[in-house]
Amino acid sequence: MRITIQYEASWRNSFLGGSNNEPLPKGGREFLGSMTALGKKDTQGNYANFIKRDISHDTVMGVLNRLIGDQRKLYQSRQSANYFFADLEQHITFRDQQDRSKPINSEMIYIRNMTGNTDQNAFTGMIKANDPVFSESYSNAFWGVLTLDIESLCQFVNDIDYQISSNVQFDPISVLQQLENLNGLKVIDVTGSVELAMDTLRKTFPEVAYKITNEKIKPIELYCSALYIQITRLGQNHDVSKALTKSGGISGISKRGFTPKDFMNAYTTGDKKPIWGNPYMLKPKFGGQDTLLLTKANGTLDIQLDIPEEKAEQLKDMIDTAGVSSFYLGKKGLAYVDSLRI
Repeated sequence: MRITIQYEASWRNSFLGGSNNEPLPKGGREFLGSMTALGKKDTQGNYANFIKRDISHDTVMGVLNRLIGDQRKLYQSRQSANYFFADLEQHITFRDQQDRSKPINSEMIYIRNMTGNTDQNAFTGMIKANDPVFSESYSNAFWGVLTLDIESLCQFVNDIDYQISSNVQFDPISVLQQLENLNGLKVIDVTGSVELAMDTLRKTFPEVAYKITNEKIKPIELYCSALYIQITRLGQNHDVSKALTKSGGISGISKRGFTPKDFMNAYTTGDKKPIWGNPYMLKPKFGGQDTLLLTKANGTLDIQLDIPEEKAEQLKDMIDTAGVSSFYLGKKGLAYVDSLRI
């Protein structure tokens, strides 16, 4: 028996982790189509979340089950006692032929955000510039840590009596801008006063794994840790409870860095800004690779079933009865049965 299927614009990429051959996780399959997820590399340095899909044996079995009216997941059909293809799968082969007149296309598509992710660098609502953390008597001494140069910062970390005096009037936006400026500084050598400051930080925060590569560290890690040292020192003479979260941290700032959306979420009247979607596009950062987009294919799928004539007639009757006119092949696109011969 031979079934010929014509298809157009069949998507050859997947946005989801896991597999259709297993039960759905409680929260659904992981969405991998966000820009952040696509840009992640695995331990081998590959972009594992940019998933390419070709027509496989499972694809063919899914199509055959769809044609006879079975719309369950393939693994569910296979587990059922009356699975029609139980003894036939090993006798089914296929050939996928690309249509040369309609070559495989790479297209830019926009996909909706399915996971509720929020913008890393945006916020909503009005800014609470008069929040107590910016208007208390200790505020300038606290945020003034961010105005120190590296040498002065190291002296501050190592000297418990170091006093910070700043004339800058801080607010959420100015603090965030300063943090971003510091985050852009180049790595520095962990030698001299920096090494002494690092020794103090390790003793003060033994739970923190500072990222030191080739004896170099990003200055932002020192500045963020220094904020925690300063709030502890100021707490000896001031009520600093309004500057801390319920867990005792500084909103949006860890001892190694900061997250703009979390920082601003504490000092605005609105919620975090949701991401409505993004282009499905991967721009490799290094190596001169081309930008990768969604792939769509057109062609013919020939399915050969080396089965008894009686079974073939039964299958044909089931397909005719189900009356499936068109369906997806893989993900999206349009597919239909062009011919069926026994």
